[in-house]
Amino acid sequence: MLSRLLSYTLQFTLASSILGDALGTQISTDGLLDFTYPSTGLVGQTWYKIIGTLHRHSRPLVALHGGPGINSAYLEILSDVTNKYPSHPLIVYDQIGNGKSTHYPDTIGNTTFWTEDVFIAELRNLVHKLGLKQYDLLGQSWGGMLAARYATLRPHGLRKLIIMSGPASMKLYTEGLAVLRAQLPKKIREAMDKHEAEGTTDSQEYLDAVDYFYSKHLITLNPMPEAIAEASGWIEKDPTVYFTMNGPNEFTVTGVLKNWSVIRELHKIQVPTLVTNGAQDEVTDHAIAPHISEIPNVKRVKFLNSSHMAHYEERAAFMRTIEKFMYKNH
Repeated sequence: MLSRLLSYTLQFTLASSILGDALGTQISTDGLLDFTYPSTGLVGQTWYKIIGTLHRHSRPLVALHGGPGINSAYLEILSDVTNKYPSHPLIVYDQIGNGKSTHYPDTIGNTTFWTEDVFIAELRNLVHKLGLKQYDLLGQSWGGMLAARYATLRPHGLRKLIIMSGPASMKLYTEGLAVLRAQLPKKIREAMDKHEAEGTTDSQEYLDAVDYFYSKHLITLNPMPEAIAEASGWIEKDPTVYFTMNGPNEFTVTGVLKNWSVIRELHKIQVPTLVTNGAQDEVTDHAIAPHISEIPNVKRVKFLNSSHMAHYEERAAFMRTIEKFMYKNH
């Protein structure tokens, strides 16, 4: 992994600490940014990583991970593209409560502590403290939801937006899931129905049934790539954010995001936008349809041999697609 190639780790809190001179300084490292938690005054830290060259005239790609409740490791692969362009480094970060950023395990179930606004504020904080004057934004899954909402606010400096397997509303997402679930083998469906009705979703039979679904609609590669396994493993290590924002699993959305929707705000997105999903994606065509119809300047690409992780499942094709969108269509 890229992290094993790093020869040093630096801790930064100010933009001036990481910005190179006019010619740019090659940076491939991680750091921590202080983040004051809205409404509480708590000061936590956001862990981030820059892969490439960051200078005052860079236009980096900022990537937002999914979950909510996993980490950003599985998005570092996007450097396949950004490494080709010296002025376009990749920036990934672990959202607060996730990965290497500050955790608040005592707040599990606290729906006033964990809100979408927290993650919007954290992204703004990162853009400000890294001194980003212009940047592109990619969000995958929940990260796509967050990126879409952020773009509706018309933030200064945002140039292009990629919504990767991110639904326009949780209602459309769960409706799409229901269709996919109905297509599962009868034995799998019956196991899921039984344990959800009995409240035994921690049973091995249920977990095996969910794993089957994931093998068809989350990641079709076997074995699962190490970075995706690492990212997903964070939910088990600390379920605080996932449980509070989403719920116990993908099929039982009881958390803060239960009624989430960005549909009515999509017309406010002014930047060129690319929307993608996979043919077998758990985020179905139904779930992304409003992105296509409501965002003024939008392009849609569907990866026919992918589910939810096209950047791994069709790596070369996916990278060509975002490279063309970001850097070859000016």
